[in-house]
Amino acid sequence: MSSAAQLLHDVFGYQAFRPGQEEIIAALARGESLLAVMPTGAGKSLCYQIPALMAGRPTIVVSPLVALMDDQVAGLRENGVAAAAIHSGLSREQNVAEWRKVTAGEAKLLYLSPERLMTERMLDALAKLDPALFVVDEAHCISKWGVSFRPEYEALSKLKDLFPEAALAAFTATADAATRTDIADKLFGGAGRIIVHGFDRPNLRLAVTGKTSWKPQLLAFLEPKRSQAGIVYCLSRKLTEEVAEYLRGEGFNAIAYHAGQTPEQRKLGQDRFMSEDAVVMVATIAFGMGIDKPDIRYVFHLNLPGSIEAYYQEIGRAGRDGQPAETLLLHSLSDIAMRRQFIENEGDAAHRLREHKRLDALVAYCDAPQCRRVALLAYFDEASEPCGNCDNCQAPAALADGTARARTLLKVVQATGQMFGAGHIIDILRGQETQKVLERRHQTLRGFGADKDLGKDQVQGFIRQAVAGGYLTINVQKYGGLEITDPGAVA
Repeated sequence: MSSAAQLLHDVFGYQAFRPGQEEIIAALARGESLLAVMPTGAGKSLCYQIPALMAGRPTIVVSPLVALMDDQVAGLRENGVAAAAIHSGLSREQNVAEWRKVTAGEAKLLYLSPERLMTERMLDALAKLDPALFVVDEAHCISKWGVSFRPEYEALSKLKDLFPEAALAAFTATADAATRTDIADKLFGGAGRIIVHGFDRPNLRLAVTGKTSWKPQLLAFLEPKRSQAGIVYCLSRKLTEEVAEYLRGEGFNAIAYHAGQTPEQRKLGQDRFMSEDAVVMVATIAFGMGIDKPDIRYVFHLNLPGSIEAYYQEIGRAGRDGQPAETLLLHSLSDIAMRRQFIENEGDAAHRLREHKRLDALVAYCDAPQCRRVALLAYFDEASEPCGNCDNCQAPAALADGTARARTLLKVVQATGQMFGAGHIIDILRGQETQKVLERRHQTLRGFGADKDLGKDQVQGFIRQAVAGGYLTINVQKYGGLEITDPGAVA
C-alpha cells in the first residue's frame, strides 16, 4: 500500500486514509471484485480513483448523471490527474477528443453513463483497451430491491461476462441487506466481496414530528437558519412550487426544482444552489443524486419518503463536511395513505408487498419512542448506542399505558365496519356530532367521546402509533379506510 499512500499524499493532498478506504483500495489493487457500502462523506471516490492510477490499464466509471461526471472529472483535473468523460452534454468533437485521450493512454479514468457504456459500439471499442476495472457508482440503482432503481442499470449485469478479466467495483451509501445481495448477484454473480463500513452519520441531528400545519412548522425550523443552505423535500411538483413561493414571500432565497422543469431550468437552479449562499432548495426527489455541496446544513421533509433507504439517502446530503447538520421529517396519516396508493400503482404483487413492508418500517421509525439513531441503524443491521443528539434522546416522550385507549380505538374501527378513514374515527372518539356521525348514528357507539379529553392531533398521533405498531392498516383501495390487522384482532 506504499504507492497508494504516496498517491493519497502527492496527488490528493491527504495525510492519512479515512476509515475503510485502505481495505477497499488494497482489494481493488489486487484485482478483486467488491461492493462497498460507505456512509456519505466517507471518501468513496478515492477508493477507486487511487487503484485506477495504480493500474496499467484503463478504469471505466459508470455514473448516472452528467453533472456528477463533470464534477468528478473537474476535481481530478484540479489535482493534476488526466480523466475523461463522454456524455450527451458534450459535442461530438468534444467526445471524440475525450476518447482519444483514453486510447492514447493519457487518461486512465473514463466516465460514462450506463446507456452509453452498454452500446455495442462502445463495448467493442473498450474490449480492445482491456480495462482493468469497472466502477459502478450509485450502485443501488441496479437493484429493484433498493431505492432509485433505474432500468438502464440492469444491463450492467452483462459486464462480468463481457470482461471476465476486469475487476468490478460497486459503491453506494444506501443499501439494506437484501439490496446488497441483489447488487452483488447482478454485478459479479455473488463471487465478489461485500464490504460494509457503516451507515452512521453522527453529525446529523435526527428529528421527526407529526404534521399539523406545515407553514408555521417549516418557518419555525428555517427561521434560525436564514444564513445557511439546505434542502426542503416535497412529494409533488405542485407543492414544490407552492412552498418555494411561500418561502420567497418570507424573505428566503428559495428555488423550486422538479422533473416538470426543463433541463435548462433545473441546471440553472442547481448551479445557483451550488454557488450562492443561504439558498433553500425546495425539491422533489428529482434533486440530490450526485450533489456534492459540503455545507448543506439541513434537510427538511415536508412529506413522508417512500422508505428508510430513501430517507437515509436524502438526509445524507446534509453535513458532508462533517459539521453539525439538522434533519426534520413531518409525517401524517394522509402521507401514509398517499404512499400506499403510489405502491399499489407499481410493479407486480411481489414488488408491491416488498414496498409496503419498507413503508411499514419507515412508519415505525417515525413513531419510535427510543433513540432515532438506534432505530435507523438497526434497519441496516448496525447496532449502536443512544446518540444523545436526536429529538427522542434530547426530549424523551412521556410514555403512558395506552392499552385501554387502543382497545377502544380498535372496537370503534370494528363497529363502524372498517371502512372509514382516520378523520371520521377521530370525530367519534372525541365525541364530535358531525353530520357524518349523526347520519350513521355513530354517536350511539360505546366508544363515542372516549377521547374527548384529547386534542385532534393527539388522537391522530395515537392512530399513527397503532398503524406503526401493526395493529391497524390503511386500505388505499377503500379510500384510506382503517382496517384491523391480525395482531390488532387479538390485542
